[in-house]
Amino acid sequence: MAAYDVVVVGGGMAGMTAALYALRNGKSVLVIEKEGFGGQITHSPKVENYPGFQSVSGTELADKLFDQIIAQGAEFEVETVTKIVDAGSRKTVLTEEGSSYDARTVILATGVRHRMLGLEGEDDLVGEGISFCAVCDGDFYTGKKVCVAGGGNSALQEAILLSEKCSEVVMLQDLPVFTGEAKLQDVLFSRSNVTSYTGVRLNQLLVEDGSLRGVVIEHTESGDSEQILCDGLFVAIGLIPENDAFKDVTDLDTYGYFDSDEHCLTKTPGVFVAGDCRRKTIRQLTTAAADGAAAALAACRYINENK
Repeated sequence: MAAYDVVVVGGGMAGMTAALYALRNGKSVLVIEKEGFGGQITHSPKVENYPGFQSVSGTELADKLFDQIIAQGAEFEVETVTKIVDAGSRKTVLTEEGSSYDARTVILATGVRHRMLGLEGEDDLVGEGISFCAVCDGDFYTGKKVCVAGGGNSALQEAILLSEKCSEVVMLQDLPVFTGEAKLQDVLFSRSNVTSYTGVRLNQLLVEDGSLRGVVIEHTESGDSEQILCDGLFVAIGLIPENDAFKDVTDLDTYGYFDSDEHCLTKTPGVFVAGDCRRKTIRQLTTAAADGAAAALAACRYINENK
């Protein structure tokens, strides 16, 4: 069984930053990623809110970080981790593919995935008209018309930011009412460039030359359909953490996030968490990187204190 000082589960911004900091502290590191290195940022065609880069594609940023940790000596595997076995000073990381890895510490940086609408062609339009983050992508729609799917606090907050840049913001809520805070609703719906629909279901994405050009909605009471032309669609219907496999070694909050603060500690000594998978208020590239650094330095301290 291969043995490492640190095994990082997840190859997004938090996981690769954790690997970088552990490597620079002289630790051996394995990063295990189940899909593609870089995480959600690889869906962003332009990143303009990461320090040091005026503009960079998400894929390029992820590639640069991956090359950086490989140059520092990181090893990596593309596998799906299914369980962490705690044996005190050692942990065993098990994967769906049948592999097992011995680790002195484990950093869980499993990320989250956005809840999708389930429409045909939706995945192909991410970054080509479909976005999830107004802070990240709102500037690309300055002076343009966008729709926002959702009606909770997150959707309202996204829409408020977009209403300051876009010519028109159209809110699409499948429930009969918006469920977000009344104060947020007051702010948003007082703006002249904001319109709203409730009790509507998104049925179709209108595509031209590979880019989004509008949506088709169905009014659930009448069954009538309507086309809304727009330049972009921001989907804000929730995030899905995938942390259940690790609930034996960590605590989860009521939403399924790792119940840990900025120290990135868990109930199991030697197991740490980092990034969007953790209970937190702000989920951005910079906060993911910060978590990665904090978790890695905590893991290094643990190793150094338990030789």
